[in-house]
Amino acid sequence: MARVLMLGGGFGGLAAAHHLIQANIPDLEVILFDQEEIFTVGFRKTWTLLGIDPGPGNGHRSNLEKKGIRRVHSRITSIDPQRKVVKTNDGQYSGDFLVVALGVELAPELIGGFQEFAHSVYDRRSLPQAAQALRQFQGGKIVVGIFGNPYQCPPAPYEIALLVNEQLRQRQVNADLTVFTPLPMSLPILGNAGCSVIEDRLESAGIKFLANHTAVSVEANKVFFSNGTHEAVDLLLGIAPHRAPEVVRSCGLTDGGDWVPVNSETLETGYPGVFAIGDVNQVKMANGKPLPKAGVFAEGQGKVVAQRILETLAGIQPVAIFEGMGGCFLEIDSQNALKIEGHFLAKPEPQVILTDASPKHLEEKRQFEKDRLADWLK
Repeated sequence: MARVLMLGGGFGGLAAAHHLIQANIPDLEVILFDQEEIFTVGFRKTWTLLGIDPGPGNGHRSNLEKKGIRRVHSRITSIDPQRKVVKTNDGQYSGDFLVVALGVELAPELIGGFQEFAHSVYDRRSLPQAAQALRQFQGGKIVVGIFGNPYQCPPAPYEIALLVNEQLRQRQVNADLTVFTPLPMSLPILGNAGCSVIEDRLESAGIKFLANHTAVSVEANKVFFSNGTHEAVDLLLGIAPHRAPEVVRSCGLTDGGDWVPVNSETLETGYPGVFAIGDVNQVKMANGKPLPKAGVFAEGQGKVVAQRILETLAGIQPVAIFEGMGGCFLEIDSQNALKIEGHFLAKPEPQVILTDASPKHLEEKRQFEKDRLADWLK
């Protein structure tokens, strides 16, 4: 019997586990580890913050069992990539293949004052409080801040700023909005032309945009930057720094860094039979920049790794490779969304475009969620 240990039940882990189990290989056991019962698509956090309800958006990981995927509902306490052994609160497991798909760990403690004075809008546990603060906001200065790079779903902070601005105008609340990033432009993958489209939309909405602003600390009603300036704020909606979870960093997979380095095409780590997929890894694009952290890429990587495992079990040289095709959405108001899509691993440069805004893209985003919930967790 061959056993695959799937660490994490997000986009990457769910896609890989389903691809493996649907192959109907005799004596192949797939064990998926995740301590959370409920799965939620990441981009729903924006809707939660703003009180938008486009319909049911949760899936239960316990439903995996009826598909033939064994589920371990427990916290992973240690990983031994050399031996392919995983320890949890409920016991120890060993496998023939190990797929690390544990996503990111938010690290607000890296920024002084963040935990005391910012609402962490990428943390689902903090979202209800942030949503309440936004509902009760009666006027003043709102700042949407990106406190580290890379971070998940790069368009989301700009989406949040635009949608918050629209909602407050509808409520006739007088507010000034600012969004800042440590990067030289809003979404560098789009180049100057694409970034101009987004930044022009921010400007048209009256939202101040600050590029090249690396936040170093937060105090009551102020954000301080490394260039010696500061920004006043009454309500701070922050994207905390990201890194691989501690259990991944402590086992040697990150080589002392924040992310697991992998082969960009095969998702292999430095350990035979051990792969890292999705937000936990670092895939380099042809321009040397890291591939954006987005669910669609985790899903694509999961399918590639699963196929490579199946090819290996069949006794053939694996040929499946990750090509970096995909895209994500940026809602600009309650009716329309832009789409960022293309071939992110193209050589010599990524080939990525920004589409025009349309209701079709907003509907496509909502259908994206529905399809995956139906395919994976029903």
